[in-house]
Amino acid sequence: MAKKKITFINRDISWLAFNDRVLQEATDTSVPLLERLKFLGIFSSNLDEFFRVRVATLRRMLLLKKGTIATINSKETIKLLHDIRDKVIIQQAKFNSIYQSLLEQLKTQDIYFINEKQLSIEQTLVVRKYFKEEILNVIFPLILDNTRPFPFLRDNTVYLACKLSNSNNKQKMFALIPLPTKLKKRFFQLPKQDGNTYMMFVDDVIRVNLDVIFSSFNFNQFEAYTIKLTRDAELDLENDISQGLLDKLKSQLIERKKGQPVRFIYDSEMPSDLLKFISNKLKIGKEEVIPGQRYHNFKDFIGFPDIKNQDLKYGGQTAIYNAELDKVKSFIDAIKKKDYLLSHPYQPFDYIVKLLREAAIDPAVYAIKITLYRVAENSNVVNALINATKNGKKVFVVMELQARFDEEHNIFWSNKLKEEGATVMFGIPKLKVHTKMCLIYRKEENGLNLYAHLGTGNYNGETAKLYCDHSLFTANKRLTTDVSKLFNLIENYKLKTIKFTNLLVAPMNLKSSFLALIDIEIKNAKAKKVAYIKMKMNSLVDVDIISKLYMASNAGVKIDLIVRGICCLVPGVKGQSENITAISIIDRYLEHARIYVFANGGKEKMYLGSADMMTRNLESRIEICFPILDPNIKEELDALLKIQLADNTKSRMIDSFLLNEYMSKKMPKIRAQTEFYNYLKQRYLS
Repeated sequence: MAKKKITFINRDISWLAFNDRVLQEATDTSVPLLERLKFLGIFSSNLDEFFRVRVATLRRMLLLKKGTIATINSKETIKLLHDIRDKVIIQQAKFNSIYQSLLEQLKTQDIYFINEKQLSIEQTLVVRKYFKEEILNVIFPLILDNTRPFPFLRDNTVYLACKLSNSNNKQKMFALIPLPTKLKKRFFQLPKQDGNTYMMFVDDVIRVNLDVIFSSFNFNQFEAYTIKLTRDAELDLENDISQGLLDKLKSQLIERKKGQPVRFIYDSEMPSDLLKFISNKLKIGKEEVIPGQRYHNFKDFIGFPDIKNQDLKYGGQTAIYNAELDKVKSFIDAIKKKDYLLSHPYQPFDYIVKLLREAAIDPAVYAIKITLYRVAENSNVVNALINATKNGKKVFVVMELQARFDEEHNIFWSNKLKEEGATVMFGIPKLKVHTKMCLIYRKEENGLNLYAHLGTGNYNGETAKLYCDHSLFTANKRLTTDVSKLFNLIENYKLKTIKFTNLLVAPMNLKSSFLALIDIEIKNAKAKKVAYIKMKMNSLVDVDIISKLYMASNAGVKIDLIVRGICCLVPGVKGQSENITAISIIDRYLEHARIYVFANGGKEKMYLGSADMMTRNLESRIEICFPILDPNIKEELDALLKIQLADNTKSRMIDSFLLNEYMSKKMPKIRAQTEFYNYLKQRYLS
């Protein structure tokens, strides 16, 4: 009898389904109108990164020499690229339809987007004045012809492809104008008229003034169409953590800007002669060419101007402070007595900075160690660490230089920290350091004591306002001892014999421990004992973990999954995963926390961590999952999971069809992020 084939969803197709859920938010009428525009921006930004990384990787696979594993599956890879292109074109059409709908809805709020053809005489004068004073000096047109090399198109930069002609003869000329969006805002707000607000893309501001830009030429007809080229953004780095890595990374960041094209988007209204000329010069294949609309780089909507109408945006939520922590004179003394949990963004990130500031001036503290993956542009965390060095503390920072798209940022902070006297290390060969942990070493009357912060999110005060994450403050030696061991391992990465008692650490014991924990559930289910698994994460990709979850389902283990992004597991399949349910929650804040719960025969085990269930996280990164030992904190996290699993407003069902259907809209309505905020208010403010 043939063995039943186990079903998995392709990770890239699953990711496209996730981005479709983001697009759904732009259609949800319960979301304020300007926030819906921002979701269009998030969708666009996500898709750019997808092409720069995932599609680029697939194309690299096709270029590998014969005899490699990738070549064996080249037909599958080509088919996958075709499928991706087809799905992206469908999503792009949906995107454009949503955008047009939002423009109509904005009109009901007296907000109008107008282009160069819709300006009144008075508005034209205003636009020409703005162009002359603000735009003219920061744009540099590039003439296109066969007598000179075609200019290099920068990654994800919008260009106006211009066609200049003369109505009196057949003369024509082509040119490119890069939009100056790094120097000027993408949107121009015109003066109000009759209570109406008028907005323009800077693209159209330039279109109004094409005659000014090209006044030295004898043309009287001007056309301009947006184009954008997306390039391969992956870096080729040697497995080296020496100072040489820093130099290599700097050079690779320059090379990234010259990466191979993976997508060329153009305005589908562009005349064929202009499109053909540019396509031939770029030498780009048909598969990389995707027709689009009049405007590109909708990610700029993430920074859309704050039009003064509060009903059109989410209202600010009052931060939920921990009254107990606010009353203490010493943060460290409070942590010594008990563990504390913070849930961002509902509770302030500032508590982490407060701990570091106290440690920086505390005479008994002699050292601070921390891992940094992504930090804010003006980082209070880094400033607190610099203050600590100035106060004579030993500061050891593990700065991950390979945090994708934050490399230049992290190089800057690495140099700044080193200049101020901190010891900065760049990681371990072949492994990214992705874990989020900080350890404070304090000399006290009874000897050396350790205080730790462990988190599911980055040490970034800006993203902490948008990402749902958890922070644990603890002095529990079961945790701090293992954290100290891990820092020692990172500092002396040749020490392979270190064993961890309570922390689950990738790539050493995290994956094997999770597989063993699932095995316990399988054993207990077969013995008719309590058996369940609850997992909340960003992505579920690892084949070994998924296969083990399928085994657990077949054994009768009840499994509830909350997966925001990629989910390669297919729930609800008879004989494979009928005891597994999987949902995804997309809402105001980005669900970023990782929580893993196992019944463990009635002695429930719960872990928070930095690791998703992806092979790269489990086998190619330094990650941790840490046990929650305090019963009160477990109660709070159990409440969160219960609320999220009951969500019937913002949760979508994950299944093999990838339709992103909303979970049953039973009454009463439960919106998890709102409900959990209210739960925290009652818990901490009542």
